Amino acid sequence: TVHRGTTVAIVGATGAGKTTLVNLLLRFYDVQQGKVLFNGTDIRTIGLRELRRKIAVVLQEVFLFQGTIADNIRLSDPGLSLEKVCEAARIARADRFIEKLPNAYDYALTETASTLSAGQKQLLAFARAVAADPELLVLDEATANIDAESEALIQEALSRMLKGRTALVIAHRLSTIRRADKIVVLHKGRVKEVGTHKQLLIQNGLYAKLCKLGEIAA
Repeated sequence: TVHRGTTVAIVGATGAGKTTLVNLLLRFYDVQQGKVLFNGTDIRTIGLRELRRKIAVVLQEVFLFQGTIADNIRLSDPGLSLEKVCEAARIARADRFIEKLPNAYDYALTETASTLSAGQKQLLAFARAVAADPELLVLDEATANIDAESEALIQEALSRMLKGRTALVIAHRLSTIRRADKIVVLHKGRVKEVGTHKQLLIQNGLYAKLCKLGEIAA
């Protein structure tokens, strides 16, 4: 259960079922047993377009499109004003590098966005998610490939993004996991442990083992 306005982190070893959970939530495939509820409603009774408009997903691999910076941020709503685009970028801490680019928000990107660093691409993805103003924000290993130089800025952006939002965060970085209101530990497709970072370390179970083995990176 993810309560409104809280952040729940999902952790587990490779193959535990973390990304499968996201795929089920977005109905890339449907559950065979049981059900997934969104605000108390079985998601299979919600139209796909309506369901996916309620959820913004930021993945480990960032997909940017040919067009301007502003176009990429307002992807979910082409009619979004430049003021709203700038506000989303500010919240996601992307405004700092955008405003240094030639033409700023009108800077043209190619599909590979080769002129941007991995950290800058991730900040743009964060800004896009903020601009969509979703009921649920899903981060699937969104900080996995960030270089050390971008780490502090990314964590600052995450802190601002998650404040007051309902979020499901799949991560292996301790800096991301520790800010969650609740941590759910998956093992072979089942919930093994639930608690805060401190509670789970005291239990000295699977979560503590994942930390010791480096599956959860400092």
